[in-house]
Amino acid sequence: MFSMRRAAIYVAVVEAGSFTDAAQTLGLTKAVVSANVKALEKELGVSLLSRSTRQVSATDSGERFYQHCLRLLQEAESILHDVRSEHTGLSGSLRITTTSEYGARVVVPALAAFSALHPQLRIQHSSSSQNDDLISGRFDIAIRLGQLADSSHHARLIDQFDIYPVASPDYLNSLGELPVTELTQLARVKWIAHSRLSTPLSWQVITPEGENVDFSAHNPVMIMADSASSLLAFALEGSGVAILPSWLVKDEVARGNLIRLLPDHHFPRQGIYAIYPNTRHVPEKVRAFIDFLQSRVEGMG
Repeated sequence: MFSMRRAAIYVAVVEAGSFTDAAQTLGLTKAVVSANVKALEKELGVSLLSRSTRQVSATDSGERFYQHCLRLLQEAESILHDVRSEHTGLSGSLRITTTSEYGARVVVPALAAFSALHPQLRIQHSSSSQNDDLISGRFDIAIRLGQLADSSHHARLIDQFDIYPVASPDYLNSLGELPVTELTQLARVKWIAHSRLSTPLSWQVITPEGENVDFSAHNPVMIMADSASSLLAFALEGSGVAILPSWLVKDEVARGNLIRLLPDHHFPRQGIYAIYPNTRHVPEKVRAFIDFLQSRVEGMG
């Protein structure tokens, strides 16, 4: 009969890649681990693992079952934590992934303050320019910026921000007097673009007259990078024009190290979203931190 214990044993085997390593992790014998997996396969009527002399790996059916087991175990753990928290406060671990730039500027300070309020809660923060998978990475929350793609996960809008093109005074001086005063001129500059965007230089722009126009660069991208901080560094070095978040560049613009181009034109506002797994039971620690983060962001506005 299917049990949470067998699900946990199967997850451990898949993640360890061997019965021996999984047994050591779980503090069980190899025979007990193997017997539980075989019982699962018999009950389900499918082969969950491909076995070799050195290692095991999940079959296609086994991989799907592994993902279901992960969700089930995470949900069960969350329920137990919530029941305990009624008496002891938030506990367990909160795993969160963000981009490095927004994470360092906004999310990490919020996590530090949240941790001080809940000393029994272990915080694990991961920063990456990639969109890490919540389920396989066992993340409770992901903070995503930009336009939200379709997803099976829950999403909550935390805030919005502007983006705009910027360049260094040195780069603009190299183009001549008043080099960028209209969109047609902006389209011909040397561009620095984000490699993770599918169309990094195609945007809907609102003109000063309130008209929506399609904007595309005429020249191919000369420099690409996979993080906003790298794009900012290239722009500061005079490598060209980059479209960057207002919260990232406003200090450099205020200091005169960067110039905002066409300030009377408006590029699409971007969202800041808290993404969390679509489970029947949303852990209290997830709800509490998202509320906390949103309150801090609103206070910064």
